[in-house]
Amino acid sequence: MRIIAKPIEVVSYTNDKGDIRPLRFRLQMEDETIKVIKVDKVIVKETEKLAGNIMLVFKCQSLIDDVMKLFEIKYDLKTCRWMLYKI
Repeated sequence: MRIIAKPIEVVSYTNDKGDIRPLRFRLQMEDETIKVIKVDKVIVKETEKLAGNIMLVFKCQSLIDDVMKLFEIKYDLKTCRWMLYKI
């Protein structure tokens, strides 16, 4: 996996306990097209502190271009922003 660290738009689900689960996200490609990627499985959910900000880290897998890929997306609790960190 390589580090990308791009901001993304995410559709997520929150249950009654406040747990967040990403469902799908939109990623702007290098050629200015937008690709929608459905999150098939969340493998690990953990928290980390990056530059003083507490972030939720989701290690996920999805079928992207007919290839099963692992990726990591992060949610910043302070700014409420999503980021595709690794793919």
